[in-house]
Amino acid sequence: MAFGALAQGTRLDVFRLLVRHEPDGMAAGEIARRLDVPQNTMSAHLGILARAGIVRSERQSRSIIYRADLDGLRALTLFLVNDCCAGSPELCVPLLAELTPCC
Repeated sequence: MAFGALAQGTRLDVFRLLVRHEPDGMAAGEIARRLDVPQNTMSAHLGILARAGIVRSERQSRSIIYRADLDGLRALTLFLVNDCCAGSPELCVPLLAELTPCC
């Protein structure tokens, strides 16, 4: 489900924006303004990302603050790496080497 959610361009842009704004997150309206997307459309995109388990939300007063669910991203990444390596960890060494500097 996460792959399908991120396959759409606007949702990928939302997720990338939220990752850059960790740990504070962003209000839905601000996300919509930054990406120049109507608020009702943005709500639909955020709902899809939340159901996919890669975005979470929290009400703060009158706003809903969205954050990238880094645990969900970690689980997705580990699934890919574990499945990809299939018992041959040497296959994943180049991938892990590229991930190490950023994480």
